[in-house]
Amino acid sequence: MTQQILFQQIKSKASFLCVGLDIDLEKIPPHLLKEEDPIFSFAKAIIDATHSFAVAYKPNLAFFEAYGLQGWQAFKKVIDYLNTHYPDHFTIADAKRGDIGNTAGRYAKAFFETYGVDAVTVAPYMGRDAVEPFLTFEGKHAILLALTSNPGAADFQYTKEENHLLFEKVLKTSLEWENTDRLMYVVGATKAEALHAIRKIIPDSFLLVPGVGAQGGSLAEVAQNGMNSQCGLLVNSSRGILYASQGDDFAAAAAAEARKMQTQMAAHLNSAGLI
Repeated sequence: MTQQILFQQIKSKASFLCVGLDIDLEKIPPHLLKEEDPIFSFAKAIIDATHSFAVAYKPNLAFFEAYGLQGWQAFKKVIDYLNTHYPDHFTIADAKRGDIGNTAGRYAKAFFETYGVDAVTVAPYMGRDAVEPFLTFEGKHAILLALTSNPGAADFQYTKEENHLLFEKVLKTSLEWENTDRLMYVVGATKAEALHAIRKIIPDSFLLVPGVGAQGGSLAEVAQNGMNSQCGLLVNSSRGILYASQGDDFAAAAAAEARKMQTQMAAHLNSAGLI
């Protein structure tokens, strides 16, 4: 999916919501544990309930890998279900891969060809040759970790490097790589104050923004500081939507939370003159 098509979806739905699929079997409604594939059953119900309000879904691979072969099979079923029933939605494998050469190429092939996602999160620490293999697939994207929302981000990302903070150098250096039009970036919502400076470096790129909701990030601040002429934002919400209820009404509760976020997003898009 191209960024232009993604923007059309954002305008069509008046939303830039990404639903994070961080599926913990200890938190899903107990009756689903009786299903043959409880991970997929829960994901399918969430997707069916929220698809009208979201433009993207982001399975977090850790929550699938933790269950071994069953988890990987469930991940494949989730992506196949989205690609078959909701092909207009942008799919992100939150895998945070970061290796070089042939290994990076195999990771890219796995996620883009075998599983069929639109994008993969990638760590930049090993540099150009750890990222460029992900940028060779037309219509696919690497989402580079730039400025994350976790407390430990300060350990390295705010280190001064040649009069620039390290995360700023990552952004600027990445623009020298091949096929940078296929790059997106992770910027945590809890770092909203940095979005203005980030937009000076990458004004046209899409940003995947986790941290709104459970982590305390402000949607209003993200929209004010990070939105560009094509919206340029995918704001992720995971726990706040997935576990809005652990009862039989879990899907309806998830839909209500997604609708609430979509309504707020529509107001921001309207204020920016994008819808």
